[in-house]
Amino acid sequence: MPRFEKQESDLQENVVFINRVAKVVKGGRRFSFAAVVVVGDGKGKVGAGLGKAAEVPEAIRKGVEDAKKNMITVALKNGTIPHPMLGVYGAGKVVMKPAAEGTGVKAGGPVRAVLAMAGIRNILTKSLGSSNPINMVRATLDGLSKLENAETVAALRGKSLDEIYN
Repeated sequence: MPRFEKQESDLQENVVFINRVAKVVKGGRRFSFAAVVVVGDGKGKVGAGLGKAAEVPEAIRKGVEDAKKNMITVALKNGTIPHPMLGVYGAGKVVMKPAAEGTGVKAGGPVRAVLAMAGIRNILTKSLGSSNPINMVRATLDGLSKLENAETVAALRGKSLDEIYN
């Protein structure tokens, strides 16, 4: 149990987007807030969550809780991703390509937040389709979850790394 608590303290959180939504009732409008939050340890673990509440801090807290429940592990290779990947969620698509050392994170708002929390330092991305922050974050996570290292692929095929590369 204490190890789990320590691991949670390593996590950083980033609020990507806060949306004010209104419900029309007899007396006028009732406002509430939806917060998209990304959490990660900067070493390959990242998650995103959506929290909704009447107050902004409560929505953020709920988003962080949701993000911790939906964590994924990302296959990293020297601060970038091992191979190009397309992530899709709804109408949002994110194309991700590995980049050389020193390139930096070439990505837009919501995508950049997810990649930074995952600990990726060099990557090229392009977002296509929907620019909805929720879809962009989820499409990025979809792409990152589908990444595989060469070692994993070699083990699945029952071959050595030399056989894969040559």
